[in-house]
Amino acid sequence: MVGLVKRVIIIGAAGRDFHNFLVYFKDNPEYEVVAFTATQIPGIERRRFPPELAGPRYPQGIPIYPESELPRLIKELKVDEVVLSYSDLTYNDVGRIASTALSAGASFKLLSPFDTALRSFKPVIAVTAVRTGAGKSTVSRAVVRELIKTGLKVVPIRHPMPYGDLVKSVVQVFRTESDFDKYGITVEEREEYEQYIRLGLPVLAGVDYGRILLEAEKMGDVILWDGGNNDCPFIRPDYMITVADAMRPGQEVSSYPGEVNARLADAVVVNKVSRAGRENVEKVVSNVRKINPKAKVVLADMEVTVDRPELIKGKKVAVVEDSPSVTHGGLPYGAGYVAAEKYGAAEIVDPRPYAVGIIKTMLEEYPHMGSVVPSTGYTPEQLRDLNETLRRMDVDVVVLGTPADISKLLSIDVPIVKVSWELKVLEGPTIEDLVKEFLTRVGLK
Repeated sequence: MVGLVKRVIIIGAAGRDFHNFLVYFKDNPEYEVVAFTATQIPGIERRRFPPELAGPRYPQGIPIYPESELPRLIKELKVDEVVLSYSDLTYNDVGRIASTALSAGASFKLLSPFDTALRSFKPVIAVTAVRTGAGKSTVSRAVVRELIKTGLKVVPIRHPMPYGDLVKSVVQVFRTESDFDKYGITVEEREEYEQYIRLGLPVLAGVDYGRILLEAEKMGDVILWDGGNNDCPFIRPDYMITVADAMRPGQEVSSYPGEVNARLADAVVVNKVSRAGRENVEKVVSNVRKINPKAKVVLADMEVTVDRPELIKGKKVAVVEDSPSVTHGGLPYGAGYVAAEKYGAAEIVDPRPYAVGIIKTMLEEYPHMGSVVPSTGYTPEQLRDLNETLRRMDVDVVVLGTPADISKLLSIDVPIVKVSWELKVLEGPTIEDLVKEFLTRVGLK
């Protein structure tokens, strides 16, 4: 250790890392954060966490490096501790990162979610997941609809995705789709925010969740924490729903911080049960009951529909899926592929021979992906690569399996079919039942 102050690197993916810094490290005299590292999201490294946000102890801001440089940074910056601050990891991933830090000479640390969870004086319900792609957004939407029926004003706060200008992204309030252009957000952000805009609700996100929470408390009666990347809530919930994926049994006890979310949950929604098979469903339920016997368990499906099914039947299709789900989330496919099969596509065309730029890179980096195109579009250049890949493909129609209507961002010569999906509870408490339990707990029922 250098002096009495621990020199720290926070490793992250533009979200949890910045939150942990602002809440835990920024004004803590026992630590000096000498760098961030970034991974998972292409193109977010080689930036600087700005001095306007870092505070007076960091007049030059804090540099952000690729995580691949971690061993060198530990040695050159004389780092004492490496703090893991991102999610959607297997336990093997966590062990590998820890071994990298330890072998380079630094200690390795995980912060408890209770160390960084903000407190609100408004009631908070959280929806989280055990892995990206479990169907959390579908559950969030169902929860919001039940809350709206009660007449309460609901304010969703979304897990951060600050991939652009951090100073301009401190507090983001989206009320209409025109605000998407105001903040210059990415495809991934559109995929998460549009569902609330369509329901007539504002959605808040950004970098500084202390300030974001203050805004949300002014705007509504109830706060919904909509967690992304299977992260733990940034705001301490009064009631927590965690979504597990029956098609990926075991993730609820082998992912970080997915298992933490499963252990903390008041209710666990086991999703996609019809496609998963009985054995997988029983395994997930058994795992959940072992680690959290008090949690209510809901078995559910995502019912998939499309706006123009006649364009799919008997045709060659390209399927575009939510990028995080089929990249670091580990899914081979998503709702778009399910819809293409359901509505009788003659062929789901493999994009690999046609892929360019970041799409080609993603398909090579994540070989588990099936014949689908990830909706990677974090920068204008990446969006151009997505468009060019689809333009080159020999298909009759493109099936958009992303939550956002990104058709307006594409310029291709074939029709685009949009996929929708809603939660269908098959067994156990309904979402209405869970919302009533939450409202009773906080004295609103």
